[in-house]
Amino acid sequence: MTPWPALYALSLLLLSPAALATPAAPVKVEDSIAQRAQACTLCHGKQGRAAADGYYPRLAGKPQGYLYKQLLNFRDGRRHYGLMSDLLAPLSDAYLHELAGYFAALALPYPPPQTPSLPPEALARGRQLVLHGDAARKLPACVQCHGEQLSGVQPFIPGLLSLPRDYLNGQLGAWRSGQRRALAPDCMAQIAKTLKEDEINAISQWLAAQALPPGAKPAQALPTPLPLDCGGLQP
Repeated sequence: MTPWPALYALSLLLLSPAALATPAAPVKVEDSIAQRAQACTLCHGKQGRAAADGYYPRLAGKPQGYLYKQLLNFRDGRRHYGLMSDLLAPLSDAYLHELAGYFAALALPYPPPQTPSLPPEALARGRQLVLHGDAARKLPACVQCHGEQLSGVQPFIPGLLSLPRDYLNGQLGAWRSGQRRALAPDCMAQIAKTLKEDEINAISQWLAAQALPPGAKPAQALPTPLPLDCGGLQP
């Protein structure tokens, strides 16, 4: 037990002018959209390049309009992931648009393609659906909407290359099950519900195995009109 004289001396020290001095000024933190966007990179990887686990997608370089609409969809309940919804709930449309613009402006290298695990005939089926669709089932080709290079189209259509196959599988599955939605008419839900489970896997595996063409960026426009009406692509 500490003797009372020692306790008395300690109390005098704690109450001394030096101990009662004004605390040091707080450290100043940069107040910019780049600084605030670092909260996103905890899941989406450094600079929004995508996380290594394959489930959190890349944000860097995607069209601003697309990113903005997805932030709205999470905030307003058309996409469901509790952490995202909770983070975005108090944020305004203007702030979300600014955040989307920050990530859209980042021009960063893309990861190498993934090695597929399906046999060649299954990958060939995926390639067929991506490049040519299936007219008998009124399934448009992915390139008809996502661009000839599959790198997306301004302002609302995302690229499909350099995305992890687990993420692609998960999103097509979410469209198919109704867990992910867009404004009506929901063209992606229509497409995903027409695809079979093995076709979704084949498409995801083939896409993830393709390298992004050098210098590829979202196209400014499609050469032909969209094959389906898509409510999620309206301004």
